[in-house]
Amino acid sequence: DFRHFKISVVSPVGKALLGKKVGEVVDIKVPAGLLKYEILDISPANL
Repeated sequence: DFRHFKISVVSPVGKALLGKKVGEVVDIKVPAGLLKYEILDISPANL
């Protein structure tokens, strides 16, 4: 849910981010092309 800054670990974006650290840049292939994300923060979800 990008509106609440939450990413599911089972989503394509979540899977690409697994194991990455703050400061890393991740390229994610999507049907529309290539997305580039820089990881600024990582925190656990409040479930």
